[in-house]
Amino acid sequence: MAMKAGAGERYTIRRKFFKLFGAGFSVFDEHGNPVAYSHQKAFRLREDITLYADESKRDPMLKINTNSVLDFSGTYDVTTPEGLRLGSLRRKGMKSSFVRDEWIVYDGEQNEHALIRERGGFAPFARRFIDNASMFLPQTFDVIRRSDGVEIAAFRQHFNPLVYKMGISVKADDATLDELVLLAAASLIAAIEGRQG
Repeated sequence: MAMKAGAGERYTIRRKFFKLFGAGFSVFDEHGNPVAYSHQKAFRLREDITLYADESKRDPMLKINTNSVLDFSGTYDVTTPEGLRLGSLRRKGMKSSFVRDEWIVYDGEQNEHALIRERGGFAPFARRFIDNASMFLPQTFDVIRRSDGVEIAAFRQHFNPLVYKMGISVKADDATLDELVLLAAASLIAAIEGRQG
């Protein structure tokens, strides 16, 4: 199934509408071609996400996992199937729970490289504390490089109360951060939003 990306978006994540005993999502490129698929098992106490090349789940391309159980500020390693760490993502737990989502992005050498920050003032608050507000107030995230403040990417949830879609725009080349880490970050946010929703 092809899917048209939003203007300037390099990838689109689309969560499966109905998925019994777990959550699945597909990733499409800017031309609407499927490039990755993930299925999470239901009732897991820790996130363990694998992105596969397709729905057959034969060829893993990326893993996102944490050793923490129910830790709202845990660190998630992004690795190749062979175990090479491409980077890590750490959620700012207290701030993300009560103000707006924020994540610290580390490169493969574990250097703090970027910050992912949810955009807005009232909308993030409303999504957390007003019933069903998240259906009508989609999230947008800016990915800011720490060294110079340049916006290197943006994640935008499309307005659609029935089907969760998130577009990923890559705004600046970054020689240090693997683009797969950006894809992993957006996938993790989509998965966590799915659990919270």
